[in-house]
Amino acid sequence: MTESEPATQPRATRRINGSTAESNAAIERAYRDAYGGVLATLIRFLGGDFDAAEEALADVFATALETWPRDGVPAKPAAWLTTAARNRALDRIRRDRRQAEKLVLLEQEMTGTEVATMQLGTDGGLEDDRLRLIFTCCHPALQLDTRVALTLRTLGGLTTPEIARAFLVPEATLAQRLVRAKRKIRQAAIPYRVPLGEELPERIEGVLAVLYLVFNEGYLASAGEAAVRHELCAEAIRLASLLADLMPDRPETHGLLALLLLQDSRREARVAADGSIALLDEQDRTRWDGAEIARGLEAMDRGFAAAARLSHASVGRYLLQAAIAAEHARTIDGRATDWRAIATLYEALARIDPSPIVELNRAVAIAQAEGPGAGLALLDQLAAGGELAGYHLLPAARADFLRRLGLFTEAAAEYERALGLSDNDAERRFLQRRLAETRS
Repeated sequence: MTESEPATQPRATRRINGSTAESNAAIERAYRDAYGGVLATLIRFLGGDFDAAEEALADVFATALETWPRDGVPAKPAAWLTTAARNRALDRIRRDRRQAEKLVLLEQEMTGTEVATMQLGTDGGLEDDRLRLIFTCCHPALQLDTRVALTLRTLGGLTTPEIARAFLVPEATLAQRLVRAKRKIRQAAIPYRVPLGEELPERIEGVLAVLYLVFNEGYLASAGEAAVRHELCAEAIRLASLLADLMPDRPETHGLLALLLLQDSRREARVAADGSIALLDEQDRTRWDGAEIARGLEAMDRGFAAAARLSHASVGRYLLQAAIAAEHARTIDGRATDWRAIATLYEALARIDPSPIVELNRAVAIAQAEGPGAGLALLDQLAAGGELAGYHLLPAARADFLRRLGLFTEAAAEYERALGLSDNDAERRFLQRRLAETRS
C-alpha cells in the first residue's frame, strides 16, 4: 500500500490485480488456509446448519473462480469469503418463506456488526469458532470415527477420499458417515458451543483424537504432491495449545501438544532435495526447529508433572508418544538414538492403546535395536492378522528390513506393493528411489 492510494477506499475491499493463474493460486490458498475457519463462523451464524453453511461456502468459492481473475484478489480473502457466504445464505433464507422467523433472528444478530468481526486470524479464546466447531463435531452422540471424519471435513476442508484413506475405509462408507453425522447433529439439536463445567473433561478425549488425526493428515498428506500440509499441522497445534490452556490439570492435553510440537519440529528436514520423504536417519538434524523442540519438551514435562499430581494412572498414549518423540529430539546424531528405550515405550503404549499401527512402529524400533530379522518376524505376525491390508507402510517397512538383510529381490517386490498403495508423491519418490537401489 502507498500513500497515494485513495483514503476513501475501504481496506477490506482493496484488491490485488494479477493473472488468472495468480488468482486461481490465491483461491487455492484461501481454500487451504481459511476453509475451516470460514465454515465454522458460518455454522455459528446459521444456528448450527452444517449443510446450509457448506452450500453457501461452495457457492462463493465458485463465484471467486469467476470474479477474482476479473476483479482482482481481495486483500483479505477470508473476510471476503465469509461475508459473501453469509450474504448468500441470507438470500436463500429470504427466498424461503418457511424460514422467515430464522431470518428475523439472523438479521437482528447482524445489526451493528461490521465485516471486521467476521474475519479470521484473531484470537477469540474460548469463543473461537473453530473450537466450537470441534466440540460440536466431537459430541458423544456421534461415534468416535464419525466425529474425527466430520471435523476433518469441516474444519480442515479435507475431501472425502482423503479422509477415507486416513481411516482405511471405503470412500462410500465415509460419505455415508458424514451424512448421518450432520443429520444427527440437526435432529438431536446438538449445541454449537464449548462445553462448560463437569461436561468438559468428559468431552476432551474425542477432541484430542480429532486434533491428532488432523495433525497426522497434515504431517504426511495422504495424497497429492505435498509431503506436508503445514496449515493443518499449524491448526492442530494452535487448537491443542488452546486445550492445554483450558485444561492445565489434564496430562493428556499437554501430552498431545508436546507430541505435535516435537513432530512438527522436523518439518524442514523431512523432504529430501529430490522431493522425496527423508527418514529420521537421513535428516539433517541441524534443520530441526530448536524452539519447537524446547516448547515440546516443556509441554511434556508439564504433562508428566500433572500426571504425578493425580492419584490414578494418568500417563496416556499422547504422553507416551511424546516421550518417544523426545528420545529422537534430544539426539543431534541419529546413531546415538536409544532405540531400546523407544521399543520399551512402544511396549507400554501397546498395553494401554493396542493397535496395529502401534505394533508396526514397535517392530521398527525393535529392528533398530535388535536387527532387521527381529523386526521382520513381528511384521510377519502383523501381516497375518490382516488388519493393515492396504496400508502402504506395512510393505514399505518389510521392504526396508529385507533390504537390510540383503534380500533384494524380495525387498523390490515389497517396494512395488507399497508404491501401488501410496498416493503421496513425496512418499512415492522415496519408494521409487529405494526400489531402484535394490535393483542396482
